[in-house]
Amino acid sequence: MPFEFERLKIEDLILIKPRVFDDNRGFFMESYKKSDFTLNGINVDFVQDNHSKSSKRVLRGLHYQEAPYEQAKLVRCTKGRIYDVAVDIRIESKTFGQYVRVELSEDNKHMLFIPQGFAHGFVVLSEEAELLYKTSSEYAPNADCGIFWADKDLNIDWGIDFEPILSEKDKNHPALKELL
Repeated sequence: MPFEFERLKIEDLILIKPRVFDDNRGFFMESYKKSDFTLNGINVDFVQDNHSKSSKRVLRGLHYQEAPYEQAKLVRCTKGRIYDVAVDIRIESKTFGQYVRVELSEDNKHMLFIPQGFAHGFVVLSEEAELLYKTSSEYAPNADCGIFWADKDLNIDWGIDFEPILSEKDKNHPALKELL
């Protein structure tokens, strides 16, 4: 199989490690194969691809879309290195309010599958980073929401020793408990 699917501490989050073929010319890998993903419990119809570029110390998030526009995401870092964070915001979930942090980079080529019902964010560790990610719903500005990245109740360890660079929008998101 061209992928290894690793269920994380919040089992609905899946770290995907593609099989990479390296040689003196470069590398080749499959980054998505619907049949393999479906066999491993990811039966999502991705409808939009996004590409973002950010500089070192930029933190984006924590973002999500409200019903009926929730998004599942398949995130990968094609240039540089990031810490990617997903927070479970499904009120009925036994892991509500918990998060997972993984390193995604151009070197490890790992991808993170984030199902609907999670807020997502990342912080850039390298000089710059580029992310490609698939979503299961198109962007809907009227459903665009966020949670404050430094929410004390979530107590996310972003793994950084610097003050991140944030958008005005991300500086002013409410805490999770304010959304309940």
